[in-house]
Amino acid sequence: MIRVHKIRLYPNNKQATSFAKACGVARFAYNWALSEWKRRYEAGETVRESILWKELNTIKREQYPWMLEVAKCIPQLAVKSELKDAISGFLSEREESLKYRKKGVNDSFSLSNSNFVTKDKKVWISLLGWVNMAEELRFDGENILAAISKTAEVWYITIQVAVPDPEPMHTSENQAVGISFGSESFAVLSDGTTIGKVNANRQTERKLKRLSKELSRRQGAKKGETKSRNYRKTKRKLSRLYTKMGNIRANETHRQTTGLTRQYGVIGVENIVAQNGISGNSIARIGTDMEVTEFLRQLEYKAAATGSRVVVANRWSPSSRKCHACGYGNEGPQLLEYNWVCAECGAYNERDINAAIKLRDYAVVVDSEQETP
Repeated sequence: MIRVHKIRLYPNNKQATSFAKACGVARFAYNWALSEWKRRYEAGETVRESILWKELNTIKREQYPWMLEVAKCIPQLAVKSELKDAISGFLSEREESLKYRKKGVNDSFSLSNSNFVTKDKKVWISLLGWVNMAEELRFDGENILAAISKTAEVWYITIQVAVPDPEPMHTSENQAVGISFGSESFAVLSDGTTIGKVNANRQTERKLKRLSKELSRRQGAKKGETKSRNYRKTKRKLSRLYTKMGNIRANETHRQTTGLTRQYGVIGVENIVAQNGISGNSIARIGTDMEVTEFLRQLEYKAAATGSRVVVANRWSPSSRKCHACGYGNEGPQLLEYNWVCAECGAYNERDINAAIKLRDYAVVVDSEQETP
């Protein structure tokens, strides 16, 4: 199993400058190879990323000697791995994945496992030496890959570690749960427990509004103006605030998904992304506070570590308009009607809890069918 740990770095000024230089080399190699690939693709040729890297590696010593100041794996991985993924996305009809990289936008570079070593709260990086980390690497195993990135003037290292498959925590006797993404709260469990919305935006609303106005008044806010020092300073403050808001949401998502996968053996969820008919301000605001897709992604990979089974229902399976007690399809209630009474059996239903119960029952049936030889 591959586990990932993202840790904050504390480089000194010289190391931070070297990081920025490595980001520049990775960005240049990526853009150079992308230009060559596009030129040949438009001419009807097909070329692999490994060929492009060999060509760049041949000419870099004479034409781009500054590339030699960083580890060789940095531009190599940018071309052979990152560009390869982008081209695969392009060929899968996702043209937005083939974009040139810009300075200061998602600056990052990758390192192979032979170019970094972790020890206690430090990481050794080729040609840089030891760099302080905020904490020790959480996992014991074989380091596979590392990526160093910059967010709001803060450097991070993300390390992929291959660890032994863990022993499952759950058996077939474990409790099942259904999760419905609600309109009143972020999610509702089949037992009635609610997962509230993370109000990161509201907690920092006044500060966010003040900094946004302040930035709009600085010299450089208008197109064509030279960016002043105060403009850059305010923009850094705003970036740090957005990062803090994102960290609050990410922490809550991790806390909830970890608790669910440890407590329940079978988890039924709805694929809300496919439900194109859902609209409304309340649901749209939920998506900004805690993304459903990230919640589902974490559920799936954490379930693999604990032995839980996640069953994702398609959009036509359990419905909030069908009574969980008798299965009768009520035609009366609309999407915005939260509570309703079944016309067949008279059962009182709260829309989100009713949907969660049906998701739980659906997951139990699907899970039992998968276990049957």
